[in-house]
Amino acid sequence: MKDCRLFYPDNIDFRFIPGYIYHMTYTAFDGPRRIMSGPLPQVAIFLKDAPQRADLLVFDDATGRQVDLDTRGTPEEISIRYSEQASAEPRGRGRPRLGVVAREVTLLPRHWDWLGSQPGGASVALRKLVDQARRTSGDRDRVRTAQEATYRFISAIAGNLPGFEEATRALFAYDRRPFGDLIAGWPEDIRDYAIKLAFADQDPSAG
Repeated sequence: MKDCRLFYPDNIDFRFIPGYIYHMTYTAFDGPRRIMSGPLPQVAIFLKDAPQRADLLVFDDATGRQVDLDTRGTPEEISIRYSEQASAEPRGRGRPRLGVVAREVTLLPRHWDWLGSQPGGASVALRKLVDQARRTSGDRDRVRTAQEATYRFISAIAGNLPGFEEATRALFAYDRRPFGDLIAGWPEDIRDYAIKLAFADQDPSAG
């Protein structure tokens, strides 16, 4: 299957590169073992024939959130269900072909007066303000997002593992080396996935 990776014990044909989440969308764990990664429809089809156990968990690679999949129906029905879900786009005003989405913004009259006086009007001024804020706080936001994603994952699957509380403190203190040392003894797949999420704040285009 295209863009789909299967993982089994002792399979060294594919390795995660810390800090880079690409090609894959969701990852399934059977207990401590990572058994499947790929786009949502392919993961759901793969799990349709897997034994349904409490320790079979699926995580969003971008957010670390645990997700529940509906594997009822034929593979074709499952594929359609999740392909449509993944491609669903909000409808409404704006210019969707250009990626422009219209949403309500509530401001005081003086704010609207200022925005309306800016070159290009309120919409252009708001976009410039948002872009400037993203540039200013971009690194901080990426760190926070990576920390939150990692915490969601390890809380769901590693809460009973030794050093969990200490590793959590190191994660939110941005102590990367202690974090890696504290989870070094965890099951390999859990450890590697946690490190991948924890380093996701690093900009792949940087050096």
